Amino acid sequence: MLGDRIQLQQVLLNLVMNAIEAMSGVDAGPRVLGVSSECVTTTEVLVAVRDSGPGLEPQSLARLFDAFYTTKPHGLGLGLAISRRIIEAHGGRLWATANAPHGAVLQFTVSSGSEGGA
Repeated sequence: MLGDRIQLQQVLLNLVMNAIEAMSGVDAGPRVLGVSSECVTTTEVLVAVRDSGPGLEPQSLARLFDAFYTTKPHGLGLGLAISRRIIEAHGGRLWATANAPHGAVLQFTVSSGSEGGA
């Protein structure tokens, strides 16, 4: 199965924009945004967006992908919920973890479109 290019671009753009917004409030230290991808199996790709922002509170991790839940003062709480639905519709998953020493990592997996490890 090949993914919908526009939907997957929307997910990636949302994650990058969230990371940029998270780092906009950082006064001290460098602001680092990293985007990486790797083949984790012959049929699955892992994409990760890392930032050096303030990170996520442990209590917000459980609700982070709920519709209308936001950690932003002016957020709607829809971006991550929609992104998760898109990724799940593509047979993947989307999750968040802490980035050491600070910041967040949002990662998703999707099918590589390869059936035999090309």
